[in-house]
Amino acid sequence: MIAGIAAGSVLATAAVTGVAVAAGNAQPPRVTGWHQNGQNYGPMNDMWPMGRMHDIRVGSEFDYLAEMVAHHQEAVAAAGQLQRSSRAEMRALGASIVKTQSAEIATMKKWLAAWYPGRSAAVDYQPMMRDLSKLSGDALDKAFLQDMIPHHMVAVMMSQQLLMRGQAEHQEVRAFAASVRDTQHTEMFQMQQYLSDWFGTNWWNMPGMRGGMSW
Repeated sequence: MIAGIAAGSVLATAAVTGVAVAAGNAQPPRVTGWHQNGQNYGPMNDMWPMGRMHDIRVGSEFDYLAEMVAHHQEAVAAAGQLQRSSRAEMRALGASIVKTQSAEIATMKKWLAAWYPGRSAAVDYQPMMRDLSKLSGDALDKAFLQDMIPHHMVAVMMSQQLLMRGQAEHQEVRAFAASVRDTQHTEMFQMQQYLSDWFGTNWWNMPGMRGGMSW
C-alpha cells in the first residue's frame, strides 16, 4: 500500500496541481487555495469547478509542521459541524477527526515550540473547505465529503513528500507523517464509499481529475 501511495501522490500532484514533486526539488510550501477568475474559493459545489488544488510543496520539517497545524485546524472546525448530521456514520467520522487531529495539533505545536523556539509558525493559509455552518441534512453531508476528500489528499501528499525526500529531522515526525498519510488515505476511501452509496457520486472521476487516480 505504501508503494501505491507514493506512486499515487506523484500522479495526483501532477494531474491535479501541475506541481513537480521530484525528490530534491524542495521549495517552501505555498498554499494557494482553489482559483477561478483570479479569486479564491472553497473547493467544490457538486462538480469540480475550481481547476486546481493547493500547491503541494514541502520544503522542510518546520514548514511541514507549521502548514499541517493550519491544515488540521480547518479539518477540526469542519468536522465539528457533523454533529448536526442525521447520519450516525457521519457523526462518528466527524468525532474521530476532531479527536485525532486536535491531539495531533497539540503535539505539533509542542514540537515546534521545543525544536524551533522563537520562530513564528504562522502561515498564510487559504481555506480549502466551504462554510458548512448553514448547511444541513444531505447538503451538509455531501459538501463535507466532497471537500474533505481533497483536503485529506493534501495531507497525504505533504506527508509522503516529507518522507520520500528525507526532510524529517526527528524520528517522531517521520512516524507522525507516516501515520497521517496512512490514516487519512484510509479515510479518503471511506468517504468516497459514502459519496457513492448515498449520492451516487464518484469523486475520483469528477471533472478536473482527468479520469480518476491510481493509488
